[in-house]
Amino acid sequence: MLVSNALIGLREGLEAALVVVILVAFLVKSGRQWALKYVWAGVGVAVALSAALGAGLTFGTRQLSFEAQELIGGTASILAVAFVTWMVFWMRSAARSISGELKGRMDQALSAGPLAIATVAFLGVGREGLETAIFFYATAQAAGAGTIQPMLGWAIGIGAAVVLGFLIYRGAVRINLAKFFRWTGILLILVAAGILSYGIHDLQEARFLPGLNTLAFDVSHVIAPDAWYAVLLKGIFNFTPATTVLQAIAWTAYAAVVLTLFLRPDRRAETAPAAAAASPAGSGVARDGASVRA
Repeated sequence: MLVSNALIGLREGLEAALVVVILVAFLVKSGRQWALKYVWAGVGVAVALSAALGAGLTFGTRQLSFEAQELIGGTASILAVAFVTWMVFWMRSAARSISGELKGRMDQALSAGPLAIATVAFLGVGREGLETAIFFYATAQAAGAGTIQPMLGWAIGIGAAVVLGFLIYRGAVRINLAKFFRWTGILLILVAAGILSYGIHDLQEARFLPGLNTLAFDVSHVIAPDAWYAVLLKGIFNFTPATTVLQAIAWTAYAAVVLTLFLRPDRRAETAPAAAAASPAGSGVARDGASVRA
């Protein structure tokens, strides 16, 4: 679970970091530093609520019966898959315009007052934070009790995103966002397929879905569950040597359909004129050979 959690943490964290970088750089460049404290207030509330949701889901369900825990865990997994699917497609199309949209909202908020300023920051970061909380709960459930790998993976991914966001703001690095979100999108779709499969298994164990004992395959005699490569496959893709028919159908259908749609050419990107721009602090976040202007 370390690798997949670090990947999701990096992806979610970088999206939130880019929101903060764009807003902060916009205020600094326009000479309105007085509004920064309200931006940070909105970010702080978003982070606190996200952490509270993650903690509530993780620790608040431990007193429930086994079937109730599995039902909640399976539902959270499927919800996490819905979030990650929406996220990869949204960022695929929104990366080209996110900077302009955020600056436009902040420009309007500046004339509306401190609460509006904090709200723009809260909504920009809060969406990523709530998705992260759901992801964390789903992956922690998949990893099982007694392991810190999910927490460690999230810490590594989010920590790397924070450092990367700071370096982007300082103009120390340039990132081609189109390539970054494309390749991480492909990996996240495969991770999401595994989370979906695990969620289906949880719902089968909760007796909400049938087919718990109807296996599509069982390769436990070839891939020992405690072997290092089995642990690696489970940690990245939630692969299990014994997989039910419903799990196999869900994994295959999701991966085939979503990957096909994600990899098809984006005609808007092909027809849009290339627009080179500077980064928040004089350098930039490269996107399709250009940069996100802050």
